[in-house]
Amino acid sequence: MSEKKKVILAYSGGLDTSIIIPWLKENYDFEVIAVAGDVGQGEELAPLKEKAIKTGASKIYIEDLRDEFVKDFIFPTIKAQAVYEGKYLLGTSFARPVIAKRLVEIARKEGATAICHGCTGKGNDQVRFELTIKALAPDLEIIAPWRIWDIKSRDEEIDYAAARGIDVPVTKKKPYSMDRNLWHLSHEGHDLEDPWNAPQDDLLLICNTPEQAPDEAETVEIEWEKGEPVAVNGEKLAPVALVEKLNALGAKHGIGIADMVENRLVGMKSRGVYETPAGAILYAAHMNLEELCLDRDTRHFKDQVAIRFAELVYFGQWYTPLRKALSAFVDSTQQTVTGTTRVKLYKGNVIPAGTKSPYSLYSMDFATFDADEVYNQKDAGGFINCFGLPMKIRAMLLGSDENK
Repeated sequence: MSEKKKVILAYSGGLDTSIIIPWLKENYDFEVIAVAGDVGQGEELAPLKEKAIKTGASKIYIEDLRDEFVKDFIFPTIKAQAVYEGKYLLGTSFARPVIAKRLVEIARKEGATAICHGCTGKGNDQVRFELTIKALAPDLEIIAPWRIWDIKSRDEEIDYAAARGIDVPVTKKKPYSMDRNLWHLSHEGHDLEDPWNAPQDDLLLICNTPEQAPDEAETVEIEWEKGEPVAVNGEKLAPVALVEKLNALGAKHGIGIADMVENRLVGMKSRGVYETPAGAILYAAHMNLEELCLDRDTRHFKDQVAIRFAELVYFGQWYTPLRKALSAFVDSTQQTVTGTTRVKLYKGNVIPAGTKSPYSLYSMDFATFDADEVYNQKDAGGFINCFGLPMKIRAMLLGSDENK
């Protein structure tokens, strides 16, 4: 009798993956190996080992990916100042490729022939998982139950779980879809599907609302080396510890709450509420430092790169030549982005309160409104004449009425 083929399941213990284990065993002749990537879910991971085995997995890996997540995915994205559609700090987007990378590594270790995920056919995560798998292991089969099974809704999933005695962390009374990691917590579904509905008062699980935040501002200093944060308030911190510290500070002051309707890759719009306290602080502080350290042309071009970089991350294209090339450009711009930023946290706001750098391009001698010895204001006249010459020639040709 031949051995069963093995499938690696991206396992979170949530509603979808809780029922996928029995579904796989009922519909395929597979040995199911569950893999949970620890990207900072916290207490959510504690019951997974017992739960996965109880529901039919032969074994489970719980892999600590937090350090890799911050150093290899979060920090490069901060350095790029990449934000999707002006609001989303990409918390779920770059967590998927780091998890999928480990799925591939364990599939190789276990001799598995397939990888399974619990993403729906409407979402972005299916793309992020599968593009990473295709880039790193194109020979592996991918199984996506939501695209092939008969279950059509979360209510049906809950019923399926109940019929098999499986406990799930979702009820019909409050069926939010949530994703939590070290960087953020996202909320989707239920009453949020109507953009006219304000988020319910008890929705936020990390952050205070601005109304609940302290009435006094708190000042935070962040030290940077080549575009990466290395210390908070004078204390050198490892990457994970640094994000955790800023999460606590930001959450207290209601920092990093984003409510947005975004354009999914698959074509539809979706509404989500995100809590990203450390991210909001770091993005704002990093931008303040770049204002000092980058020249105008580099800064302006980098702003354009940031939009494309964010799209690549959001679309699941982390492991592409273009993303790697853009990261190489970004890294070259960050060689002088070293210094200290000071910000005040106050009721949902990150307020600049001082920036300094040994590589600052800001010169008081040139910028001052007082008398100076380095800038001849008469030079501006010739510059303006040359800069405006095309406009002047056109106006002379067409007449001034053409421009009215």
